[in-house]
This record gives sequence, structure tokens and C-alpha cells, in this order.
Amino acid sequence: MTYAERRNLAWAILAAFIALVLLSGCGTTHHALPPYEPPLAKTDFQHVRTTAYTHTEADHRGYGNHNALGGELQAAGPPIHRAEVTRRAIPVEGVPRALPVNETGSFSPQLQPFSVEERRTVTRTNKRGTTTTRTVKRAVVVAKPRVGSAAADWSRWPAGTAFRLVSTGQIYRVDDYGWALAGRNTIDLYMPNQHEMNSWGARQETIQILQWGDPQESLQFLRRHQDYRHIKRMVLELEGRHEQAAALR
Repeated sequence: MTYAERRNLAWAILAAFIALVLLSGCGTTHHALPPYEPPLAKTDFQHVRTTAYTHTEADHRGYGNHNALGGELQAAGPPIHRAEVTRRAIPVEGVPRALPVNETGSFSPQLQPFSVEERRTVTRTNKRGTTTTRTVKRAVVVAKPRVGSAAADWSRWPAGTAFRLVSTGQIYRVDDYGWALAGRNTIDLYMPNQHEMNSWGARQETIQILQWGDPQESLQFLRRHQDYRHIKRMVLELEGRHEQAAALR
């Protein structure tokens, strides 16, 4: 073998090695899609599997602190004490929607204003030594909660869907998706760091839907990116081709 042939062979081996490394680093090129699950019924309360992720994970570093729509990922506010007894929906107006939401086509009830009244007993003694006791009411100001980011299959929870974790009272909005979520009834909650992500782990949670996103808006967005199989699966399901979505691997 001549020197030129050995050199060309070395370059070919190097090129093949580089290609193998690149393919190994790109999870969407060779990983099989997760097993398909039939969608949940679109009800106001759903029992779902929740996981957690953060922007410093290995498979998310390439995207930084950004969601699928190009905005920044947001961490939810702190848990609300005894959230499970909150019977009325907490308003999420004032927080920019990930995508426009069709109000008339929403499956959820209209959001109601959240108000709290506090009663307390006041005892006063005047100059004559007479004591009077009365009960007074006062309004308690409740700050709007900070809405966190969530990733999900947009054919199950379209972009812009806002929901409340019944166990904590925290509110999230779907603005992201992921390979492992396509065709699954799992919602991935964004956490600001790996410690909180690991602390959450995987939990079965009851969620209350506060606002459904618009499936057509999600479909239009996803159709521009369906070269990836997990996005293709979401597109097929949004188009009503459930059997094809389930068969896609």
C-alpha cells in the first residue's frame, strides 16, 4: 500500500469515527420512540405521571434555558399551603400565553376571580372602662402565582395549556416538548436546578386544567419541524391519525 493510499485510509477512518461520535451525541437520530399510550380524556381534572427536568441536563444543554417556542423556561412559584382545599380556579391572566388560546373552544370552565376574606374578633376598651367586642371582615390580598414551564405531548396538552398541581397549588403552562414525551400521558415540569429536579423525581399527580391550549395552533407550529419522529408522532395525532401515530417507532 502506497503512502497516499495509507493517508486516504486514515482520513476515511477518522471521518467515520467523527460521524459515529456525532450520531451518538444526537439522541433524536437513533433512539426509538417511547411506547405509545392512548390519550387521556380531556376533563377538568386528570391523574397524570409527572417528571422533572432542568436546562443543565446533558440532553438539554444545546437549547440552553429556552423552551420549544424560543422563550425562556420559567420555574413555578413556591407551593401554596393546603392547595387541595382550593375549590375555585386561580386566575392566570396577565401571564403571556405560549400560543394564542381559543377561549370559545376551551374544555375548561371559565376562570373565576380568586378572593379571600378573613374574619377576626376585635376587643376595645374606652375611657369609661367599657369593653366592646365585635367581629370584622377584611379582604386579604392574594398575589398572582408565578407560572412555571412544562413540557408535554402537544397532541394531549396543546401549547398554552395551563394547569394547577392539586397537591401543591403550583401553576404551570405547557410551552415545551421532548422526545420521551411523544405519545405519552406524562408531563415534565421545569425545575431551576438539578437538586429540585432530583427531589421531584417521578410522581403521580392530579392536575386541574385552568385553560386548554389551541390544538390547531400547535399543529401549525409542529408541522414545520416534523423531520423529527417525536414531532411527527404529535402531528399525526393532532391530525386524527392515531393508528399511524401509535405505529411510528
